[in-house]
Amino acid sequence: MCNENMIFTIPSAEYADEIRAYRQEFLDAGDSMDGAGPLRRIADPALWLQTVESYRHPETVPENLVQATQFIFVRESDRRLVGMLQVRHYFNDYLEKYAGNIGYSVRPSERRKGYAKRMLREGLDFCRTIGLQRVLITCIDDNEASRRTILSNGGVYESTVYEPDEKIELQRYWIDLSVRPEQ
Repeated sequence: MCNENMIFTIPSAEYADEIRAYRQEFLDAGDSMDGAGPLRRIADPALWLQTVESYRHPETVPENLVQATQFIFVRESDRRLVGMLQVRHYFNDYLEKYAGNIGYSVRPSERRKGYAKRMLREGLDFCRTIGLQRVLITCIDDNEASRRTILSNGGVYESTVYEPDEKIELQRYWIDLSVRPEQ
């Protein structure tokens, strides 16, 4: 388990180089950047920061999207960005069926160290502060690490759905926020 001091925070310009490096590591690995908003298509950290800031406020969230809060998870000792998590405050049709309230990722070189479990736990605490009673989280059916992360944070399997655009099977898990799993 990750016992290091970590910073779970809203991203800012001070992390621009780390955001750029995080994105590049995912691109180099050919991996998905779940929970990073539009980072895959926005190379400029300043533009990405401006975009995710627009998601935070109901009056500026882009059409067809929902209000969302973006977080980064940074190791305090070396200021390395190890993960990202996005909380969607409510659903649109797509989120309700396929993506859920929370998306997250850990950079490929930092996996298997307990970061995802801890980052999701902190994300769930934020969900409680905005009044969510339960959250939906999905993961690709063969992503064992994500499934274990969700289960360790109290996830209860509901069903598996086929997402036709990506052509993937997604497992759906609900987490009751009135229950706090043992750490």
